[in-house]
Amino acid sequence: MRGSDEKSRVLFSFVDLEDRVPQDHPLRDYRQFLDKLLVELSPRFDTMYSVFGRPSIPPEQLLRALVLQLLYTIRSERLLMEQIDYNLLFRWFVGLGIDDPVWVPTVFSKNRDRLLDGDIANAFLAGVVAEARARDLLSDEHFTVDGTLLEAWASHKSFRPKGDPPDASGGRNPEVDFHGQRRTNDTHASTTDPDARLARKGKGRESRLSYQGNVLMDNRHGLAVGADIAIVSGTSEVKSALNLMDGLPATGKRRTVGADKLYDQKPFVAGARERKFTPHVAQNTSGRSSCVDGRTTRHAGYAVSQRCRKKVEQGFGWQKTIGLLHKLRHRGKARVGWIFPFTVAVYDMIRIRTLTKAGVCP
Repeated sequence: MRGSDEKSRVLFSFVDLEDRVPQDHPLRDYRQFLDKLLVELSPRFDTMYSVFGRPSIPPEQLLRALVLQLLYTIRSERLLMEQIDYNLLFRWFVGLGIDDPVWVPTVFSKNRDRLLDGDIANAFLAGVVAEARARDLLSDEHFTVDGTLLEAWASHKSFRPKGDPPDASGGRNPEVDFHGQRRTNDTHASTTDPDARLARKGKGRESRLSYQGNVLMDNRHGLAVGADIAIVSGTSEVKSALNLMDGLPATGKRRTVGADKLYDQKPFVAGARERKFTPHVAQNTSGRSSCVDGRTTRHAGYAVSQRCRKKVEQGFGWQKTIGLLHKLRHRGKARVGWIFPFTVAVYDMIRIRTLTKAGVCP
């Protein structure tokens, strides 16, 4: 007998959201991981909110929603709210009931901005790293530093001479002819994002307004243990790398740090040795002598570091293609400096689950 296609609306539903999510769904592992981490961050949340007034969006739900946005590459918060509204899986993950109202996108953004003041992103990354250490996934002896350019949410038209009056031609997209002009960070600045700097990845490549994202990675399984945003300059990558190394807990042992040939310069090599790190940097022999010689490169560990350091590119690739960092959606060093370590932490969380499922750790 053929069934009828006519459906009547159901007034009540007695199926729990918990029953609608498959037991082997990956989000169950992420939800369990996040719940443990958010309990540890709860005292920090208490200091960010007043004891009086109307209750806000719970910060735990804010962070779960932001994790969903990165996991599923949802490009805007408006689309994120739309997905949470009708997607039962997303409602379950965030912690909303089937009848709970979804937040207005602007309200969500304003509540999210409160997390900037509490430095929650770095605390979140530190919590993920602590969990990786508890599962014996970190070596604490062999590391890699590297950086990548993150394209800012600003166009070349906004890159104007410093001190120029605002454009009076009207319209949001005025005609600007800057061909043939010499434009440098010393003489020009973006009116859209003043912290962004003009930079390029190599000779012959186009220049773009960018930030410098830097990562310190543990070599054992390619997990990032530190992340930092810097304003692009000739020395920003080296300074940020040394600062990230300073943030590591002291072990009293001699450690190694791998890097590409950009770091083959005296400030980094000398700084690494002062911090009791053996600099396993790739030798840059183009027109000058390298800062590392056979006393470093002859050891088998040097070749291992050069092989392992390429794992950091896997993280950069995920963060840009899946984690929405191909072109930044935030302006200003404070906001970009928040979303970058948060995205790095979400990548680490994915890696930890993958390694756990593969039987690498208990």
